[in-house]
Amino acid sequence: MSELKIPQDYKQTEIGVIPEDWDCDSLESVCPKGRKYCIVDGPFGSNLKTEHYRKSGIPIITSGFVTEGIFQVDNYLFVDEEKFRQEKRSAVNPGDIVMAKIGARCGASAILPKEHVVGILSGNALKITIDESKHNTYFIWQLLWDLYTKGSLDDITTTGAQPAISMSSLKKYLIPLPPINEQTAIATALSDVDALICELEKLIAKKQAIKTATMQQLLTGKTRLPQFALREDGSKKGYKQSELGEIPEDWEAKTVYELAEKQKSQFDDGDWIEAEHITDKGIRLIQTGNIGIGQYVEKDTKKYIYSESFEKLRCKELQKGDLLICRLAEPAGRACIFTDVGEQRVITSVDVTIFRPPSYLADRKFYVQYFSLDVWFKSVLEQVGGTTHKRISRGALGRIFVSYPSIQEQTAIATILSDMDSEIQALEKRLNKTRQIKQGMMQELLTGKTRLVQPEARGV
Repeated sequence: MSELKIPQDYKQTEIGVIPEDWDCDSLESVCPKGRKYCIVDGPFGSNLKTEHYRKSGIPIITSGFVTEGIFQVDNYLFVDEEKFRQEKRSAVNPGDIVMAKIGARCGASAILPKEHVVGILSGNALKITIDESKHNTYFIWQLLWDLYTKGSLDDITTTGAQPAISMSSLKKYLIPLPPINEQTAIATALSDVDALICELEKLIAKKQAIKTATMQQLLTGKTRLPQFALREDGSKKGYKQSELGEIPEDWEAKTVYELAEKQKSQFDDGDWIEAEHITDKGIRLIQTGNIGIGQYVEKDTKKYIYSESFEKLRCKELQKGDLLICRLAEPAGRACIFTDVGEQRVITSVDVTIFRPPSYLADRKFYVQYFSLDVWFKSVLEQVGGTTHKRISRGALGRIFVSYPSIQEQTAIATILSDMDSEIQALEKRLNKTRQIKQGMMQELLTGKTRLVQPEARGV
């Protein structure tokens, strides 16, 4: 068996091949020498109980604040100064790395922001203090986050009632360590991409908020598009009372069943399909999990039924453009337009209602947006029954009233909202691409395969 060939200027270490001028050392080695409690967890449960919580004081930093890779908090709990002094070994300072120690996402981490105040760790978290005169905290955190996402920290995770990071093993965990100038260069490159990702996430959230507000206004008639807002004499159209409350004077309130013109073929359910009919190839089966709020969701695992089962069960085939409404929580009433999934024949299951309103009566793109409104989900929830499985019956679903503008106004509103969806989807694709680029950069930079600091700059 031939030996592994080591590239020039690289060396073999306990963690693999790294650049010759990089070190391989323990995580504990990057902490300030001689300082106590640089890698430490929160107080034992009996030392920090609910009776110690206060409405103000020293904030408690918990594992849940860091499991997404960024530090984010909804609400703090606090301890007073006296309790903090008693447990000062578990103090966490701005710039420290905070890691989830216990729980399903143990090993996830983030940096406590520089502008944050001093806090105290909860029992399910730990902190790592980096010697910034010799190492770059952001670089070390990126290493740890990469290890977590790849599952490498599973090797130092104990199993029990809940998974937990072994503190002793974490301290001894070996990591690659470039010179400080290269750590800084790598950290700068990765943080620049992180900043772009953050800006894209904020922009998407802003666009989604604008779209949600626009939906609430246009789909309920509270705001009218200019071409539909005036009467023939030029005066502004008013409002009237209906089963839905106040709606525009030229709108109607119709039941979902009325939009199907009361034709069973236009408003029907899938069939009960028992496990013995399910297979891994044959006629594609669309299930409740494929129905998202306003969008079709493709799953990695696809289900099928036998051709003989199709005939035996007299299944109803889906057509491209069908509006599918899920009658099973959570939440019941969510809907999507069925797209081409690349299968010759497709059916759906019993808790999915197939809705085919005639095109001259209803714009399906308008109603898939309407079926994403809070007012719609509230109407559905009022009709949901069942104990084990919460669902709405097809009859109850069909009796729910919805707004009914003219087909021209439906189409105009749907076009505006669809354009907004397209813009958000384009931003989401850009975000996913940027995340992929960053992942590729991490694989190259954190392993030394690609160098940002050349040997000349290092004085070699």
